[in-house]
Amino acid sequence: MEPAKQQTSPAVPIAIICGFAMIAVAIFFTNQGKSAPAASNSTAVNSAGEIDETLSDGTPRAVDETDYILGNPNAPIVMIEYSDYECPFCKAYHQTMHQIMDEYGVTGRVAWVYRQFPLAQLHPNAPRISEAALCVGDIGGNDAFWTFSDTVFDSRDIEEQTNVTKLLQYAQTAGVSSEDYLSCMEEGRMKMAVEDSVRDGYDAGARGTPYTVLIVGNQQAVINGAQPYDVVKGIVTNLIEQLDGNFDTQSVSPPPLETNENGVPVLN
Repeated sequence: MEPAKQQTSPAVPIAIICGFAMIAVAIFFTNQGKSAPAASNSTAVNSAGEIDETLSDGTPRAVDETDYILGNPNAPIVMIEYSDYECPFCKAYHQTMHQIMDEYGVTGRVAWVYRQFPLAQLHPNAPRISEAALCVGDIGGNDAFWTFSDTVFDSRDIEEQTNVTKLLQYAQTAGVSSEDYLSCMEEGRMKMAVEDSVRDGYDAGARGTPYTVLIVGNQQAVINGAQPYDVVKGIVTNLIEQLDGNFDTQSVSPPPLETNENGVPVLN
């Protein structure tokens, strides 16, 4: 995996500074006539299943060489998703994000960073699956991680739980030897990494899954819950038009933009 550190791009236009208010326009138009809100799990817990009351500042840690990234690591638009493999909404959103990457990832404009946020209180097996994913990634690299993650989501129906007895098989499908995988799992080599990811997600503002922090330059906003493809596409298209200088901010009047307790725009 290629390292990529988050930096403010000099190519980001001044319009982006106030641009996240304009992102609401894309959501406003794509959501007209729709009444169903995006679904998400609502309980914020750590990997031990305990509520974490630590105050957060709403900022995720910088993307680095420990992350698993689909797309251009230096893309101007970075989408950091905190996810739970057992969450039904995460399964649906995983497909949405793959559609986004198929369309925009190939252009080098968007990067998808997948981080672990297992909600053990709701999904007791989720931390173990997260450990397995990180073991596979640690042994086999970025491609192996994504193959494993896709296999886990694809292996079950939306309301089903993952068959954890098949995790070894999924690791082998990703190209990792059974001996290396079992050694990593038995030693609990990735347990702390999962717990650290949960703390990071909480610090970033995650209280349920999926939770996506959208970063452009030094600006950030949140896509809360499993927003459908047309909404996420509208957000990404809107941002790309701003980056290319093709978005006319004078021609639209955005609706009021909700922010969280940290003042970060929430796009839901």
